[in-house]
Parts: sequence; structure tokens; C-alpha cells
Amino acid sequence: MTTWRFGMIGCGSVADFHIEAIREIEDASLTFVSSRNEARVKAIAKQENCIWTTDYQELIHSTEVDIVCVTTSSGSHARIGLEVLNAGKHLVLEKPIAMNTRDAAELVRTAKERGVTLSVISQRRFEAQHQAVKRVLDEGALGRLLLVEASLSFSRTQAYYDADDWRGTIAEDGGVLMNQGIHILDLLLWFAGEIHTVFGKIATQTHQIEVEDLGLAILQFKNGAFGTIMASTNIQPGFPATINLYGEKGTIKLEGSSIVHWTVPGISEPNWTQARTYGGISDPRSIVSDFHQSQFIDVIASIESGIDPLVTGKDGLRAVQLVEAIYDSSAKGVQLIME
Repeated sequence: MTTWRFGMIGCGSVADFHIEAIREIEDASLTFVSSRNEARVKAIAKQENCIWTTDYQELIHSTEVDIVCVTTSSGSHARIGLEVLNAGKHLVLEKPIAMNTRDAAELVRTAKERGVTLSVISQRRFEAQHQAVKRVLDEGALGRLLLVEASLSFSRTQAYYDADDWRGTIAEDGGVLMNQGIHILDLLLWFAGEIHTVFGKIATQTHQIEVEDLGLAILQFKNGAFGTIMASTNIQPGFPATINLYGEKGTIKLEGSSIVHWTVPGISEPNWTQARTYGGISDPRSIVSDFHQSQFIDVIASIESGIDPLVTGKDGLRAVQLVEAIYDSSAKGVQLIME
């Protein structure tokens, strides 16, 4: 059995979930870590018994690494990711794939040209309730999809944004849609498909930041369904994200990691016990690594089989295209047609 060797660029708080996930995969090992923070990277290397460096170029070009995880600030994802791909390594990028469509498309194109796998962290696709919903939609059990409502009512303090100089910036972080909301946008696109039109509105209501802390949109999908988006970091005390799917034959309502309503003709509501509860509402570290682990296992299977992973670079690109369309629509005050 092949042991896939992971390298990690970036040792901030997000990296902890990647490290924990890799540690639990039988045919994977963390062999190399990199960070500009020497004390931090040395401590992780000692903990994981792996090589460390403060120069990520050493990691990228190391023969001890097969797959590279990039967990640096969002604004550096495209630049570092391109270097990883051009070095011939498989790449797992933390969300978002890039800060704009142009850079995201270049990553997708480069991965194809280099013949390597590119995946973007969208671990919520691997949660049991979302897998069940996707199967129902693919089977047509809800009938024609009429409306999808996506809502993210999170809370972030000003101290959260002030903790690092990159947070809340256009270049390095993005607003609630690009940062916290990107997961629910990915699920929306995965469930409902490609978008035809977008009318968006953004605002900065309660925080002293460059970017929006409220994003709204009305969508129409190419399949004729409509959609709504609300994402905010202003909501007190914060609530789990929700997705409601209304089809001509039934309805599914999701809240956090739970199914709160299930009317699907001929298919009983899935019955399972959630091992751990939904997190990230007011504290971005209050999540679990279980689904990162599932995504890494899927990436390994993709590399071994030559079949696309469940979350591709194109999926990451589509989510960024949607965010940009909402921004553009808000700035112009008009409905946009997605190409």
C-alpha cells in the first residue's frame, strides 16, 4: 500500500485541522511543514516527527512530498498554489481557491496542463446529511427544483478581525461571502447547479473592515429554479447555517448538521446519530477535522484512480465567480447574467 506524503505550507490555526486529519489516515503521513514563524513550525515538526522549514520553496521541491496543503492567508492561495502545481505536486488549497476569478481559472488551467490533482477544501460536502440530500436530488425524488434558500447567520467580533492585519481586507481575506459564506455557496451550487442570473447587494454594517459583513443575493439557476442567499457576521449571538430546498414533490430543510424537515416521497428520512455538533458560528476554531479527513481520503482515491475528486478546482472557481457576480451586481445595481 502506498503511503501518500503530505507537506503543509502555513501553520496557523486552520492547519491544525489538516494535521489532525492527516494523522488519522492510514495511508498518509505528514512529512514536511513550512511556516514563516520558526517557533511555531519547529514545534509542529517536533510534534509530528517531520521535516520543517521557514522557506516553503524547500517543501515544494522536496522529493519527500507528494501532496501539498496550502493553509496560508486567502490572498496568497493563488500565488503559492501555482508554484506548487508548476513543481508537479498535487494540491489541496484551503478555501477560497483564490481571491478572484482570473487567478482561480489560472490554477485550474495549470493543474490540467501539469497533469496533477487540484482540490479545494469544501469539507461540508462530506457530511452525512449533505450526501443524503445530493443523492435525493440526483435521483429526482424532489421533482423539479423550485427554490433553494441559503442562510449563514454568523457572529464575529471586531477583535476577531483585529487579531491579524490581513483579516477583513480585500486583498488577503475577503468578506463574509468569500470567507465564512463560501462553504454554503459551494453547497448551493452543488445542489442546484449552474446559475443563470444574479442580483446582489453587499454592505458593511457593524465592523471596521474593508469588506462586507453582509451579503444578499437573488438567483435564478439554469434549470429554472430560484435561489436566495443571506450571509452575515453581524448576527447576535449567531446561528447555524441553513439550507432549504423546495421541489415540486417535497421539501428538505437543513440546519447546521441536522435535517429539520424531510418530505421526500418514497424515501424515508435518513436516521443516524451525529458524532459531533456543528461549529464555527461565533468561533471559527469550533469545528472538527472529521470531514477534512474525508476530503483527504477522497483526494488520495482520486490520484490513485485518475477520477476527479468530489471537490475539484472548477468547483472552487465557480464559487468565486458567484461571489464576484454578487459584488459586481451590488456595485452596478443591476441583475447580471452569468456566462
